[in-house]
Amino acid sequence: MRVQVVDSHTGGEPTRLVISGGPDLGGGSVRDRLARFRQSHDRFRSGVVNEPRGNDAIVGALLCEPVDPTCQTGVIFFNNVGYLGMCGHGTIGLVATLAHLGKIQPGTLNIETPVGVVSAESHGAGFATVRNIPAYRHAKDVTVTVEGHGPVTGDVAWGGNWFYLTKGESPIELSLRNLEELTSLTWRIRQALVRENVTGKDGGEIDHIELFSKPKDSTAHSRNFVLCPGKSYDRSPCGTGTSAKMACLYADSLLRPGDIWRQESITGSIFEGHITLQGKQIIPFVKGSAFVTAQSELVFDDRDDFCWGIPN
Repeated sequence: MRVQVVDSHTGGEPTRLVISGGPDLGGGSVRDRLARFRQSHDRFRSGVVNEPRGNDAIVGALLCEPVDPTCQTGVIFFNNVGYLGMCGHGTIGLVATLAHLGKIQPGTLNIETPVGVVSAESHGAGFATVRNIPAYRHAKDVTVTVEGHGPVTGDVAWGGNWFYLTKGESPIELSLRNLEELTSLTWRIRQALVRENVTGKDGGEIDHIELFSKPKDSTAHSRNFVLCPGKSYDRSPCGTGTSAKMACLYADSLLRPGDIWRQESITGSIFEGHITLQGKQIIPFVKGSAFVTAQSELVFDDRDDFCWGIPN
């Protein structure tokens, strides 16, 4: 079996877009097809993004036909351990890849995802602005006791995935030299959330944890470290995380509609965001750039013991 993919990175965070050779997921909404993907084709997910072909940081994206008549394409995002409702950096990577392939021109693209319709405006030269689904803060000032650290307080918010956004300055400097310590702390925070039964709406699992500090770039407002579901850190500032952050800032009257929020990642890359209001809903916009790094063909041979990846 041969699968055509295009690799890109958005602010350092990789995306692998499957453009042909993916599994037949049948009809129905993208949400319905995600359920079939998870149930019947999970080994494909593992084979595309896990070792030996991939690594823990790669987010996969499977193009699919949209059902929503307002959309030009659909997409399902996945990673080393499962599936994502939405992915901001991945959407920017998707736009850059489609532009690289000559499939779109600068302008607006509507995209059907498992959690709703998002749009992305391609500005050319790899830049795109994503209009995300509505974001909101679900719970304010939730305190959990973290093993080996003590109490930590944060907000629970939705930006397309569930986030726990810690309050105050990170106790560990947000530097690449501190990755092991930062990963350990955020993983223990996630374990504390599970242990103390802290969830998102309707029991949604909080699988993204964010720490914050003052930025190193003088044009940015904040620096973050984001732990992703598979225990890998986000090299980009995280699009859905930036959406969740802006929803919390708005809820605290610290960000007004139209104000620019520049979020710096631990690698130094920056997303530029703002919000608008649609009735009572907070609509986040996140701008960033992506660059294509490879266009290749993945070969799957069932005689290979690791054909479908080394599971996490």
